Amino acid sequence: MRMPARALAPLAMALLAAGPAMAQDGPKIDTGDTAWMLTSTALVLMMTIPGLALFYAGMVRKKNVLATMMQSFTLAALITVVWMVAGYSLAFGEGGPWIGDLSKLFLAGIAENWDKPFTLGSGDAAVAFTIPETVFLMFQMTFAIITPALITGAFADRMKFSAMVLFSILWSLLVYAPVAHWVWHPNGWIFALGALDFAGGTVVHINAGVAGLVAALVLGKRVGFGTDNLSPYNLALAVIGAGLLWVGWFGFNAGSAGGAGARAGMAMLATQVAAGAAALTWVFAEWATKGKPSVLGCISGAVAGLVAITPASGFVLPVPALIIGVVAGLAGFWGATALKHMCGYDDSLDAFGVHGVCGIVGSLLTGVFAYGALSASTATPAGYSGSFDQFLLQLYASLAVIAYSAIGSFILLKVTDVIVGLRVPEEEEREGLDVTQHGERIA
Repeated sequence: MRMPARALAPLAMALLAAGPAMAQDGPKIDTGDTAWMLTSTALVLMMTIPGLALFYAGMVRKKNVLATMMQSFTLAALITVVWMVAGYSLAFGEGGPWIGDLSKLFLAGIAENWDKPFTLGSGDAAVAFTIPETVFLMFQMTFAIITPALITGAFADRMKFSAMVLFSILWSLLVYAPVAHWVWHPNGWIFALGALDFAGGTVVHINAGVAGLVAALVLGKRVGFGTDNLSPYNLALAVIGAGLLWVGWFGFNAGSAGGAGARAGMAMLATQVAAGAAALTWVFAEWATKGKPSVLGCISGAVAGLVAITPASGFVLPVPALIIGVVAGLAGFWGATALKHMCGYDDSLDAFGVHGVCGIVGSLLTGVFAYGALSASTATPAGYSGSFDQFLLQLYASLAVIAYSAIGSFILLKVTDVIVGLRVPEEEEREGLDVTQHGERIA
């Protein structure tokens, strides 16, 4: 049975947007698509180590640099194992509308089908790929790795390492995996709803940003917040990290096309345009309000644009990408400055101010600017298909993820607190996590 064009909209999401190459006897592995996805996987892993590790480490004080880098590096190892054991199955096992089943525990079935293309879902909603499942699950693993790593920016300088490890395991399995299933699996309820998320606006950025905000509120403010000098230790490290994030984001967004085709090219172009526009917008906003453009503002603006274009990157043309970048630059600047100061919470490295706020902006603007020929969201794909209905779908999906992430994160933080405790003692926080948590320091 042929599905209506409206029902095809979710098939353009994330890796499911590939538009599989079909032969007379079924899909076959395409070496070009596979090569691009292998490259994209490496690029996305580079976003966490060393990209995010350097970006975050450059913005904390000297006494917490090693501990901050340790969090990102540890999560790259930890979530790899969690994803292999159960995370992939919960996210991309068949299951139902809410969560995957346990059919892929310990990557069951991979050995038998390692050299064959695979199909996700079944029946009319099934999506056939031209890459092996090993590459698909590795690409998705890198998303699962960076998402909890983003959260660490919100509680930088004050969470116990043991608490970070336990919370990240629980959050990856009970918050990240279900949301990934909702959005990117054909059985997921947001997928079926028709809300669009090309590369992780809801799954990664809104999810991580909201969890970060909840963590910052539950842990409370850093010792000396508002009185001590909390200036970054080494912005040069942060600039290097931001540069690696920018380059790696091409794997994040263009890789989410699922192959080396025209959609990947458009997603790459949209990503670059939005990042540039947002960086300039933040710089000029800061220049106008504070008298000087800062290095931190410039790199934060670029990340804000990259975040906002993520859900839209495979669905929009360059001019809308430019608009999304400008809006993201303003929204990120507001979220990281005015909103945080107005509400009084201590989101150490602006995980919510940049990822949460700009993730929401990007998700909503995807509904405004989705282009028919790219998004398959209308029966007449000759022009822009963004509509109020699509905007409402985007809003509904965003609110659902916000609510689930907030409630789930709060519960898991409280469970973690009961088991190992969340926060280091005040005297250890003053001395620094490098020494008190890891017994090391920068000379």
